[in-house]
Amino acid sequence: QMQLVESGGGLVQAGGSLRLSCAASGRTFSAYAMAWFRQSPGKEREFVSAISRSGGLTYYADSVKGRFTISRDNAKNTVNLQMNSLKPEDTAVYYCAARGNPYVSASYYLKDYAYWGQGTQVTVSS
Repeated sequence: QMQLVESGGGLVQAGGSLRLSCAASGRTFSAYAMAWFRQSPGKEREFVSAISRSGGLTYYADSVKGRFTISRDNAKNTVNLQMNSLKPEDTAVYYCAARGNPYVSASYYLKDYAYWGQGTQVTVSS
């Protein structure tokens, strides 16, 4: 099992920034591709960003491209999401996720992620 704990959410005005962090434990973190998803009330959980095991490859949803940056620190077992130029439509619970199997590529698909954090609320006011 891998345990994931998110932090860094909060309330911010439109145009502001937040940095989310996810701390992992229980498995060899560097062996797992990681991702961030988000879910708004009444909507399905959606892909935000993903990162390869080494951090050399990153992927973004079109809605956040150019505003969000994903990164990881394998020495500290953390993955981060820097969110800039936030919009009210970015309001959601943000979840950190790890692929179910080690040594596989990052994925855009929710079904490919077996380990999830509890989520952190991000609220962007207009």
